[in-house]
Amino acid sequence: MKKTTFIYLSILCIIFSGCSISRPDTIMQISTIDSLIAGNYDGHMSCGELLQNGDFGLGTFQGLDGEMVVLDGKIYQIKADGNVYSPDLNTGSPFASICDFKPEKTVTIENKTDFKAMEDIIDMASPNKNLFCAIRIDGDFSFMETRSVPAQRKPYSPLSEITKNQPRFKMRNISGTIVGFRCPPFVKGLNVPGYHLHFLSKDRTKGGHILSFETKNAECKIDICNGFYMVLPKDDDVFGGTDLTKNRNADLQKIEK
Repeated sequence: MKKTTFIYLSILCIIFSGCSISRPDTIMQISTIDSLIAGNYDGHMSCGELLQNGDFGLGTFQGLDGEMVVLDGKIYQIKADGNVYSPDLNTGSPFASICDFKPEKTVTIENKTDFKAMEDIIDMASPNKNLFCAIRIDGDFSFMETRSVPAQRKPYSPLSEITKNQPRFKMRNISGTIVGFRCPPFVKGLNVPGYHLHFLSKDRTKGGHILSFETKNAECKIDICNGFYMVLPKDDDVFGGTDLTKNRNADLQKIEK
């Protein structure tokens, strides 16, 4: 039974090489969501180093080149063409969240359930919204709508501009896995408060950032995480020169939906 909550905010200059925590019930995160929204897309941790910190998660890649799914210890890259690739482990990531997935709760979903209804089910199973939850949903979906983003070149545009013309993918009668997190409301500016979910099809050919879905039947597994460890970029010119005092919540809502 979890008795304490601990938050590690790594605000010192940390060398990424060899950085590995592998703590139970702890989410490790690269950089902040507001830094990504501001247009900082250069990778600061390699995919190989990322996997030293967990086997489950999501994020993006160097130059914002697609959506990341980390599932069962493997990293998948869903590019703007809608296809799934296996990235080189030397590829960098500007933003990602990862954990060692060890679920404590399992909920069987037998009825048709959409995004909002699934949120309600998870909230009921894990009512403490001041803790983090890693969420895995395996099942059959009557409908799944995702998006990805095209790779960017410098000078980078803000994320809200890029997602105005994001490729969208609509899939019907597809099996696969939803991977993601429910983050507490107090992480504004650091991560996405509430639900952030990505999808990977069972045959590993389709996926992306989830916009909407409807299940036929599914099994939802929840890992309640009371630890949060963040590694910040050691870049004085880019990250250090980014104004992170701005409230970017409105941009985040447009980007996520």
